[in-house]
Amino acid sequence: MKRRSFLKMAGGGYAAAALGWKTSSAPSGDSNFEGEDVFIDGSKLQNRNQNRSEVVCQNGVVCTSQPLAGLAGLEILKAGGNAIDAAVCANAMLSLVEPMSCGPGGDLFAIIWSAKDKKLFGLNASGRSPYNWNLKAAGEMNLKSIPDYHPLSWSVPGCVSGWDVLLQRFGTRKFAQLLEAPIEYAKLGFPVSPIIADKWIVDGRLYPTLAQTYAPNGKTPAFGDIFKNPPLAQFFEIIAQGGADAFYKGEIAERIVKFSRTEGGRFSMRDFRDHTVTWVEPVSSGYRGYDVWELPPNGQGIAALQILNMLECFDVAALKPNSAEHLHLFIEAKKLAFEDRAVYYADMDFADVPVKQLISKEYAQERARLINPKRAAQKVTAGRIRNSADTIYLTAADKHGNMISLIQSIYHGWGSHFVPDKLGFALQNRGLMFSLEPNARNKLESHKRPFHTIIPAFVMKDGQPVFSFGVMGGDFQPQGHAQVLMNIIDFGMSPQQAGEQPRVSHFESSTPMGDKMVGGGSVGFERHTPDSVKQKLADMGHKMRSELGAYGGYQGIWREENPLRYFGASDPRKDGCAIGY
Repeated sequence: MKRRSFLKMAGGGYAAAALGWKTSSAPSGDSNFEGEDVFIDGSKLQNRNQNRSEVVCQNGVVCTSQPLAGLAGLEILKAGGNAIDAAVCANAMLSLVEPMSCGPGGDLFAIIWSAKDKKLFGLNASGRSPYNWNLKAAGEMNLKSIPDYHPLSWSVPGCVSGWDVLLQRFGTRKFAQLLEAPIEYAKLGFPVSPIIADKWIVDGRLYPTLAQTYAPNGKTPAFGDIFKNPPLAQFFEIIAQGGADAFYKGEIAERIVKFSRTEGGRFSMRDFRDHTVTWVEPVSSGYRGYDVWELPPNGQGIAALQILNMLECFDVAALKPNSAEHLHLFIEAKKLAFEDRAVYYADMDFADVPVKQLISKEYAQERARLINPKRAAQKVTAGRIRNSADTIYLTAADKHGNMISLIQSIYHGWGSHFVPDKLGFALQNRGLMFSLEPNARNKLESHKRPFHTIIPAFVMKDGQPVFSFGVMGGDFQPQGHAQVLMNIIDFGMSPQQAGEQPRVSHFESSTPMGDKMVGGGSVGFERHTPDSVKQKLADMGHKMRSELGAYGGYQGIWREENPLRYFGASDPRKDGCAIGY
């Protein structure tokens, strides 16, 4: 049966339009889209979150949000590379196949378990603001906030430097080998997968440099279309030959700086030459016998630890999963943690961030006492600290026992919506996360890292690695971390089941950019949350969102010993999979 013949059973083309099926046809003329029409019921893609098998293997596994990326990483493992090599390859491939979410124009964070060192390592490869961009300059432009899609939202991309130092310290392969598959697919093309196709929206009138690469001939690719990105292939070839220096000290930096001058940005060659990554000590807090590890600010990872610390004060396991009582405690803990996030989290090279106090059990008990088990708080404040002044996630593991938890993003979908000098990738807009309030810890300053939402996570037990995982989705990420871990630790679910459960997301908390929560914020739900639960939460004072959402994109690898086995989990909300051997 031909691929599109099943459509007749649904009543033909009219039914397709009514139900939201995407139709992709090969356009006429010179185009990089090829192939016959493809049909898919878009309504069945929305909010899906159930029924995938867990992948179990012994020699290695890669979990990503797009299958070609997972396959590319797995091929590196099978060719003798390790988990770090596989992760870099998979990330580069995701830059091609999921370009609105990640790429060389963004930043990177990772937590690595080194089997040789028997230790966790943390990597902060986020970039800094331009030297000539600060509160004074923003004031002279009468800005109240940094515009979302504008060269003023650019910060130096840290991704390629992150790949470089990961390979230097832990890798066994060179860029040239790891970029072979991304280069080939960028030249020859790949079929666009369905959920990514749904996010492939480009307005060429507003963002012409983005459209030149991602909407050639004025048409964006739909599901099943073959998309090629020759400029990205050329960029990868430059990196394969010249490494990170080509990006930060050579041709790539020069092209981005020239583009910045043309478009009204503030980049200089000094911004790129002075860029550095930072190896950081991950921080942890216990949760019912497990040690949960996150990276310290400028990211928001410790918010997940704060939420879990407060939840540990309650008998969550005695509650029904996703009951009103369970979700209420979670939402209230999130509100309190995010109020602290809005006040305290910032680049620790510029601000005194009281990490130790924020993630202490004593502080959590103090904050948890503010939670009314029967009533939603309409207003919360940050705690008083003593003496205190759309993203991709992937994880990989190998037969040697190495594991990596890696997250990488250009922030908003398509980042800043600017593609520099036809390089084949968009520049991030992470710089809009600075506050323009002079007294804020996260205020805009020269050569400073902005507040970050992307966070990798790792779980240990009795000093041994057990779980590498992460959840995409901006502000949702700490919420996703806490929900996945409650599902596993409190409710006894498998890693795959833990990611498939309906999630809730609390919105409109105060932010490090200066926004304030009003009226307790609002709560969004995914499919399969019963109306009775929503009604009970509403009766407790929570404001409900009527529309259904799809929150986060989770990948995870659970590890068991004697013999060594990996249990790979991948979120049905995304196109990807767990794949191993």
